[in-house]
Amino acid sequence: MESLPHNYKVKAISTKADIITLIADNKPELLSAAPREFDGPGDLWSPEDLLVAAVADCFILSFKAIAKASRVSWNSVSCEASGILDKVERSLQFTSFEVNVKLDIPSLEDHEKAARALQKAEKGCLITNSLKADCHLKYEIINEET
Repeated sequence: MESLPHNYKVKAISTKADIITLIADNKPELLSAAPREFDGPGDLWSPEDLLVAAVADCFILSFKAIAKASRVSWNSVSCEASGILDKVERSLQFTSFEVNVKLDIPSLEDHEKAARALQKAEKGCLITNSLKADCHLKYEIINEET
């Protein structure tokens, strides 16, 4: 890992049309628009979608790093995140996130070790640690071979 602090830059460009182009160095452009709930087209990524996606993505990256450091064996992991946007006082904000994870491990004998890695990933996720909304982890650990 590079020394801290890290600096991330994204440029957003738009004409009067609904579509916004998000640009970052050495990455493909990403098209964005307001979500359907805010009268957007609903067929492009929105800032709300991207925030919830960042929660799911960061959880998996955190888990992978912790599993590697802890020598937790696993076959696959999937993460579905959802965020609740609500009015708080006079402004809109995400009030909670739910992270639902399904982890397939080679042997159910490693269930406790895998569960600890998932819990550490929840605590170590830099995205949810940067948000003021609560984040709740639910997980299922399975062994597809049994």
